[in-house]
Amino acid sequence: MNYEYFIAKRIIGSKAYKSSISAPIIKIGIMAIAIGMVVMMISIATGIGLQEKIRDKVVAFNGHVSITNYDSNASQESIVPIALDEKTESFYPVFSAVDGVKHIQAVATKFGVIRTETDFEGAVLKGVGSDYNWRYFDEFLVEGRVPSFETKWSEEVLISKYLADRLGFALGEKFQMYFLKDDTEKPPNIISFEIVGIYSSGFQDFDATYLVGNLRHIQRMNRWKENEVGNFEVFIDDYDDIERMGIEIFQNTPSTLDVNTIDQKFASIIEWVKIFDKNIYGIIGIMILVAGINMITALLVLILERTQMIGILKALGSSNWSIRKLFLYNASYLILLGLFWGNVLGLGLLLVQKYFKPIAMNPDTYYVTEAPVYLNWTYVVGLNVGTLLLCLLMLLVPSYIITKISPVKAIRFE
Repeated sequence: MNYEYFIAKRIIGSKAYKSSISAPIIKIGIMAIAIGMVVMMISIATGIGLQEKIRDKVVAFNGHVSITNYDSNASQESIVPIALDEKTESFYPVFSAVDGVKHIQAVATKFGVIRTETDFEGAVLKGVGSDYNWRYFDEFLVEGRVPSFETKWSEEVLISKYLADRLGFALGEKFQMYFLKDDTEKPPNIISFEIVGIYSSGFQDFDATYLVGNLRHIQRMNRWKENEVGNFEVFIDDYDDIERMGIEIFQNTPSTLDVNTIDQKFASIIEWVKIFDKNIYGIIGIMILVAGINMITALLVLILERTQMIGILKALGSSNWSIRKLFLYNASYLILLGLFWGNVLGLGLLLVQKYFKPIAMNPDTYYVTEAPVYLNWTYVVGLNVGTLLLCLLMLLVPSYIITKISPVKAIRFE
């Protein structure tokens, strides 16, 4: 029989224990662990959720990796086309040379001006073809559907809610967009588009810039051939492997083409997102330290309150480590109780936010309209196990005070 566990269990279950002097301090210790667990779970879930949400939005408009021509063009407009010939056959339409590439698509962009009777707005038409992956935009869609390019000169477009609201457009309306020619003295190209879908990514930098339409219009205006495109967007399976994938993709494309990952194209955004990791580690460290200090206080009070019992157990032949184990079992119960309530409250709050979204965020600052939640049992279990072990390790030092207690003095202790 594990008599230390048996005695600890009897102490925990006794009425005197629950109404003792140490009871309020014990409750504070349990509350500290529960609150710490709630804060840690929320910081991890929202921190990782925000990272993934922002990255997904950048990826939706650019892919994980972009393949372009080497040129001095710093604008968002495709200037020099890439020909779909024997050089590009090695990676398009299937990039089989590199493991982990999920999809590749050909696109082109061209700047234009949307004009109405009362207003105008500059925007970039992103031309896409039948190979375009609409998965991300299905999530962003707030009205209508994604465009269909079954007809060669389809004029269907997907416009952002931001642009639609600014220009007073509604689903199903038609508008004209003006595109300058290389010879600015000539009249611009004018294309009439029909709005079949309205999206909102919450990433205002992109929402204020892009509408998505037919690639063939850009090919015609730029006088490109049907087998010429602006650039390629590559999607990979694992974002964490993006640096290695970028190098491998570069090595498996012609030397005339440049390869950039979103980490390189949007370095400021990605670096800002990575700062969340430091914040999360900082919060976890502080919360575990606070919970540990509270449990140390509770353990010292328990030892003080049970001084006579310690003396009797020593007089009966119990070793110091045996008595320390007894109090560590007691402390483990308190920690587990705090973890239980912390998990109940933490997961409850996160599930409410995940499905009902009561907490909104400013998209101008955070690029999202509500606090995103990332739930994964791996980090939940890891957080619980880690907190339990670290708190117990912190309790080993104060439990050493038991070795200094004299049996004779302890038995006489009042």
